[in-house]
Amino acid sequence: EKLSIKLEKKKYVLGHDAMRTMGKANVLISGMKGLGVEVAKNVVLAGVGSVTIQDQGSAEWTDLSSQFYLRESDLGENRALCSEKALARLNSHVRVSACTEALNQDFLRNFQVVVLTDSSLEEQRWVGAFCHTNNIRFIVADTKGLCGQLFCDFGEAFEVRDSDGESPHSAMITHISKENPGIVSCTDEQAHEFTDGMQVTFSGVQGMTELNSCGPIEIKRIGSYSFSICDTSNFSEYEKAGVVTEVKQSKTLSFVSTTWSQRRLMSLYSIFNDWFQISQTQPLISMSFHKTDAELLVAMAKQLSTAANFDKFDEDVVHKLSLVAAGDLAPVNAFIGGLAAQEVMKACTGKFTPLKQWFYFDSLECLPDQEDGGLLTEEACAPRSSRYDGQVAVFGADFQEKIKKQRYFLVGAGAIGCELLKNFALIGLGAGEGGHITVTDMDSIERSNLNRQFLFRSEDIGRQKSEAAAEAVKKMNPSVNITAHQNRVCPESEGIYTHQFYSGLDGVAAALDNVDARVYLDGRCVQYQRPMLEGGTLGSKGHTLVVVPHLTESYGPASSSGQKAIPLCTLKHFPHRIEHTLQWARDQFEGLFKHSAENVNQYLSDPEFWARTVARGEVEAVEVLEGVYANLSDRPQDWTECVTWARIQWESLYNNDIAQLLHCFPPNHVTSSGLPFWMGAKRCPHPLTFDPANTTHMDFVVAAANLYGQIYGIEGSRDHEGIQKILSGVRVPEFTPKSSVKIAVTDEELAENKAKLEELELKLLSLQLPSQNFRMVPLEFEKDDDSNFHMDYIVATSNLRAENYDIPAADRHKSKLIAGRIIPAIATTTAAVAGLMCLELYKLVQGHRRISSFRVAYVNMAVQYYVLSQPGRAPTFTVSKTSSPGWDVQFSHVGTGLAQSCFKLLKGLRVRTTTRECRLWCYSQGRTSLVQYYKKKKKSKI
Repeated sequence: EKLSIKLEKKKYVLGHDAMRTMGKANVLISGMKGLGVEVAKNVVLAGVGSVTIQDQGSAEWTDLSSQFYLRESDLGENRALCSEKALARLNSHVRVSACTEALNQDFLRNFQVVVLTDSSLEEQRWVGAFCHTNNIRFIVADTKGLCGQLFCDFGEAFEVRDSDGESPHSAMITHISKENPGIVSCTDEQAHEFTDGMQVTFSGVQGMTELNSCGPIEIKRIGSYSFSICDTSNFSEYEKAGVVTEVKQSKTLSFVSTTWSQRRLMSLYSIFNDWFQISQTQPLISMSFHKTDAELLVAMAKQLSTAANFDKFDEDVVHKLSLVAAGDLAPVNAFIGGLAAQEVMKACTGKFTPLKQWFYFDSLECLPDQEDGGLLTEEACAPRSSRYDGQVAVFGADFQEKIKKQRYFLVGAGAIGCELLKNFALIGLGAGEGGHITVTDMDSIERSNLNRQFLFRSEDIGRQKSEAAAEAVKKMNPSVNITAHQNRVCPESEGIYTHQFYSGLDGVAAALDNVDARVYLDGRCVQYQRPMLEGGTLGSKGHTLVVVPHLTESYGPASSSGQKAIPLCTLKHFPHRIEHTLQWARDQFEGLFKHSAENVNQYLSDPEFWARTVARGEVEAVEVLEGVYANLSDRPQDWTECVTWARIQWESLYNNDIAQLLHCFPPNHVTSSGLPFWMGAKRCPHPLTFDPANTTHMDFVVAAANLYGQIYGIEGSRDHEGIQKILSGVRVPEFTPKSSVKIAVTDEELAENKAKLEELELKLLSLQLPSQNFRMVPLEFEKDDDSNFHMDYIVATSNLRAENYDIPAADRHKSKLIAGRIIPAIATTTAAVAGLMCLELYKLVQGHRRISSFRVAYVNMAVQYYVLSQPGRAPTFTVSKTSSPGWDVQFSHVGTGLAQSCFKLLKGLRVRTTTRECRLWCYSQGRTSLVQYYKKKKKSKI
């Protein structure tokens, strides 16, 4: 009872903290077919307090086409019970439970957010009305074949604390005038992004210090580098420095409860939904809709649209919608499921702008091209008691056989790669005779990957991503033929990924985290005339691109603008820019001062924490529980112990870890190819020696000690003199480099982990725990509070690592601006992007040749921005006065050697030409060996 009161108080105090609010939310997801499990997977990965999955139905053949946690052995079993354990393993911090009973009002009162999938109209009516009355956030998600929709009702007064999730705009100041109004001038390095009426605050201003203590001030834009503020004529004279930062304003939105008369007025899809739900009770409807069913729907829709005074009525859309509605497609569920899960997070946190209130989506252009025979027959789409029945219902049996024979190359097995592989397994790509998927990724699995790369489990930590991902999808669909590689796709690996390799492919999928790699892979696809699916994410933003030979433009060269993702190996061992060290500093902050405290609190307050942690695998369980034990057994008792911890932490990060790295890879180390290991972007580091007279060294100790004290409730200090006295008595343990790092790869070593767990359990049970009310205080990073030591720690931590690698340091202002732009990947966006990519795959497999059938997408799920447009058409080019269609040729895509050979040959034959024409000619011919072509023609005229 005391614990319950304590948690309620904590919930009240932390009510304005978006992430902690989400961590306390209880979410109900009703329906565990393909769409429901997509929503649940994303919500569990996001880290809400608890997820309850509810379903009264049993698994059927059609479910297997999109429900990735169901197996053929689960047919006839309850879908929620079959999915519960797999969902629970995604995130040990989230309590997952299953319900097989019907929904009722008493049950719904336990939740802050309710999501309905696969629900009847009557259920949507009464649940929506109840949730609206009781201030429960309500979401409806539906998919039928190639169509989907969302509805959100977040109550009559929903506060949006951050409408777009973007970092507040900031600018560095060069001058502030003393007049009415005062004019603020900013540096000319980059135009400020402030607008009229925006409110801002000032910090770090020297001279006119009155501004530093002012509340938000409204501004008026004057130009790209200046704006006006309040009357500054009575302020002190401005001297130098200062940063001006936007203050983001909250807003309140009002939602209306769904009424089905309004629904008919607002969405044509709803007309179909009414008809579909009603028709389910009649013998007219079978697994695949009859032609008469479609005619009945069109007649009903015409009548209802006339009554509702619709301006336009598209009979063809309604007709197609009825014919595909029996289908259950993994890509559509991935897209709508990603969007719905993002709405759940908005409902929990007040961060990002929620959907208000309807969203409709279809991808009917995926259907067979009208020029190739049009819509399929009922017989072609009839069920066959197959795991692909949900897809056959839309595209027919012949298409299913074709997609099973496809051979694809997936580059990247990270966040998007995992989602693509899941979709590939569900749709049956490469799952037949002759079909195959090759996936390559050179990275190994880190614990930080687990919150968004859902194919991986804690026991996979340390394994190669490609191997673990391939094993995971084989469990989803044992028929998938897949091979895992650990190669980087780059010029050095062209001996592996040769002309013969690419010639045997039907297509390539790019799930890469940097632009340079995309450009290179795009060049190979252009060279070998292979289609490419490409997608990327940045926080809530995402994009997709489909590249079709001689039909659409290619990805093209790298752009000088835009933010690039930082590879994990660069952050861990090979930084070469200050952005890399700042990201590393942020990761250190999160691990030391947030996650460790959260784990201790859960251990002390949640009786199920131990079981959930052990269930995720012994490797991670040992790591987490050792941290819990260390934080409880070695918790500091006073300020002196906090300073001691900070000093030892400094030694570990900037001396010991670097010494260990150099022990493994000495400065003169060479690769297996005989090349120097430390070359190019790999800067050879050097250890640092602690010096209390060095300002940056002391800044780290002061900030780290204070933050460490904060998570234990110990008051800190900024007194450098007193801290130096403490440091003089600190004994730093001597460090000896280790020869290897042991990872459990055998049963015997796993047994050792089991023994460690048993030992840890005894240690924790025998540990003298603090008082019942003791809780650690996890810290949420806040860069704009100059008194909380957060930016002090980030700046010192980053610059010390920069010193390790001889990278120029960054001052506080630059560090704050860069650190504020760091955006993590999130599961909702990656799921949605992968879904859109696979919809384009449907078109490629069918051989669509009309550019109007294809789509490129740009999405920002934070602000409900979804743009799907036709890709750019491949321009024509002229070679020897002949106009030919083709891709947008980037000269880097055509091998220099081949073009030069062509040029020399033509010159020898006294044909007037240029190198540019030779490149274009080689490209248009699709040849890889000009010599073979020349021999075949027997030196005849070209």
